[in-house]
Amino acid sequence: MVRTSVVATVVLAVLVGAAAPGAAAPPPPGNPSDSDINAGKDQVRDKAAKVGDLTNQLAAADARLSDLQDQVEARMEEVNKARVDLETAQAAAQQAQDEASAAKVEADAAARSMDDARKRLDEFAAASFSQGSAVGGFSALFDATSPGNLLARVQMLNAVSESELKAMDVAQRADVDRANKDSSARKSLEVAKQKQGEADAAKRKVDAAMAAAVAARQQEADQEKQLQSAKSDMENQLSAAQANVSDLQSQRQRYDDWEAEKKKEEAAAAAAAAAAAASRPAPQRPAPPPASVSVSAPGRAAAVIARAMAELGMPYAWGGGTPSGPSRGISDGGGDADYFGDFNKIGFDCSGLMVYAFAGVGVYLPHYSGYQYYAGRHVPLSQMAPGDMLFYGNPSNIHHVTMYIGGGRMIEAPYSGSYVRVVPVRWGEIMPYATRVL
Repeated sequence: MVRTSVVATVVLAVLVGAAAPGAAAPPPPGNPSDSDINAGKDQVRDKAAKVGDLTNQLAAADARLSDLQDQVEARMEEVNKARVDLETAQAAAQQAQDEASAAKVEADAAARSMDDARKRLDEFAAASFSQGSAVGGFSALFDATSPGNLLARVQMLNAVSESELKAMDVAQRADVDRANKDSSARKSLEVAKQKQGEADAAKRKVDAAMAAAVAARQQEADQEKQLQSAKSDMENQLSAAQANVSDLQSQRQRYDDWEAEKKKEEAAAAAAAAAAAASRPAPQRPAPPPASVSVSAPGRAAAVIARAMAELGMPYAWGGGTPSGPSRGISDGGGDADYFGDFNKIGFDCSGLMVYAFAGVGVYLPHYSGYQYYAGRHVPLSQMAPGDMLFYGNPSNIHHVTMYIGGGRMIEAPYSGSYVRVVPVRWGEIMPYATRVL
């Protein structure tokens, strides 16, 4: 038994020395079963299917969010229109108030004139009846010293009477004219106040619609964030499942390698090569150079386009933009513009950019895309030329305006959180006609 043990020990030593000089032979690696590997692959397929389903849900949510964004933009332009209409109604009401005040001043003056005329007639009548005055009726006639003096006194009395009656007639006509003006001014004031009330009610209505659209958009954005979070979590689970299968397959491969009696050095070199390949970063794809923007347009259209193009990169600010340049945006009462802080930005909204661009050639547009659509001649889209304005929405609900610059491209101030940019013409929801102002 001792001799057998010695021989076995010698043989074992030879085998160990052949496998790795100076070291003990390594134990065989783990060998996962086929059922373990297949179960891991099933998990990978399940996770991948769920990731695909969440990706589809995200695509649908993104489409809904884009539609809600268009609705928010439409409501924002409706608020622009209501704001312009309310300012117009307020100005008309103030003018009517001023006219009513002026009519009251004329009425007061006419009333004083009537009072003065009546007072003079009363004094004249009193003097005539008292017969103690030089113009006192019969006593003035009886005191006459000659026929000529009598005739002179009669003429004087007639002149005084006729003068007072004329004054009374003028005062009466002034009073009637005053009453007519006062009535007209009151009617104008009532109409102006009614229109102001209607404009104020319309603004409240569109403000409420704006708030509802923003709330719907925010709700959809929150749901999209939840979907994105769920997708990220499932992608992590998929990565873990893929790593598990890869690890099981690696164990199987290591076992196969060991079973085939591959040399330890070759296995280490292969592992090192695989690790090095895994640690190398993926080659980065260089960003494409920015597309050059060249515009070819005649005369005033070129000047308008150049004025707009000079504002590329300017922030979008709802309510921003004047004939002289970008301006601070305004609050929309807690809506989408406030969410992006437009009231703290200097920039343009879509119609404000058009106001500024066309002001450079002396064309002053209203700050509302719905009115800008009718500011010039309509031409079919097949005949649109650089400098024409393109509109999006429908005839009763235009919510966006851009400027065509040629080459299938347009310049626009798109939406809150973005910047003035040049993009290809979008054909979805575009109005069938361009508006040509120049």
